Amino acid sequence: MNLSARKNKILSIIIDQYILTGEPVGSKTVAALLNNAVSSATIRNEMAELCDLGYLEQPHTSSGRIPSQKGYRYYVDRLMGRYELANDEMSRIERQLEGASSEPEALLIKASAILAELTGCAAISTTPKDEHTVIKKVELVPISNRSMMVVLVTSSGMLKSKVCRMDVPITLELIELFYNIAAVNFIGVKVSDIYAPMLQNIAASLGDKAFDMLSLVNAVADLAQSCTNSELLLEGEVNLLTHKELEANALELMSFLQDGGLLSKLLTERSPQLSVTIGSENVFKELENSSMILSGYSVMGQNAGSVGIIGPTRIDYARLIPSIRFLSSLVGRLLTEVSETE
Repeated sequence: MNLSARKNKILSIIIDQYILTGEPVGSKTVAALLNNAVSSATIRNEMAELCDLGYLEQPHTSSGRIPSQKGYRYYVDRLMGRYELANDEMSRIERQLEGASSEPEALLIKASAILAELTGCAAISTTPKDEHTVIKKVELVPISNRSMMVVLVTSSGMLKSKVCRMDVPITLELIELFYNIAAVNFIGVKVSDIYAPMLQNIAASLGDKAFDMLSLVNAVADLAQSCTNSELLLEGEVNLLTHKELEANALELMSFLQDGGLLSKLLTERSPQLSVTIGSENVFKELENSSMILSGYSVMGQNAGSVGIIGPTRIDYARLIPSIRFLSSLVGRLLTEVSETE
């Protein structure tokens, strides 16, 4: 539905002021911001109509108005100003992120921490899901005479590790045998190609050594499988406790985020385009009082994951959207640079 130019202006002023102050906005405030070009009585009539249309709400009979979720949706789609990050803002974010590790998970944790600090919201991101990445390196790190850490590195820069408890003492012969197995069967192989029949063939080729190597070979398979799954990363969730709009369900929301399973599935299946979901537009009940802004990032031209925030519906959409878009683009560029140098 298209509103009149005057209703658009009044609605925009009310939402901008409410985002700024968190207090209901009255007709006198709107009139002043319109330089008293429109009478308070006319503004009150327009505000009443905007309430009837569902764009505004009145918390108390004698109070001003606040935006409804429908009002926020209309504002984001049609009214809000288009804010662009200044060059010094972009440079500051780049400096912070370029100093982080090039390993994808560590880079995304840093990016999420930056985003949480920048926005005052909970920041979420998903690690790259890449079934086509290949195993670049497999290393063993001895921990004791019967335990070792298996470290797997992929061509896309992912690093995964797992501690293995051995049933036999660790010897130089055992380590050498493992590296021979890795060179023949794992190095240069796509992580999605490490599956049960392949492992059975490796075991059959080892003869009486199969039992000794079983835990190490299975560890490589587990790590390869984990590279094909996207993981949800969460930073700054404590920020949610600072927003009075979320007081009613802050603990429920934090518990939902920390569990992560359903949200991770949603982020994995979503479109890579930037999206803004407001209140009840979110598919999960725990998010019905929240807004979520997400932007996908690409690695080597392929959709790889998402970066975004969850916060109250009263957030500065005009400023946060370009920040999230820029950060997601930067994450994709940095991860692509790592992949191209491998």
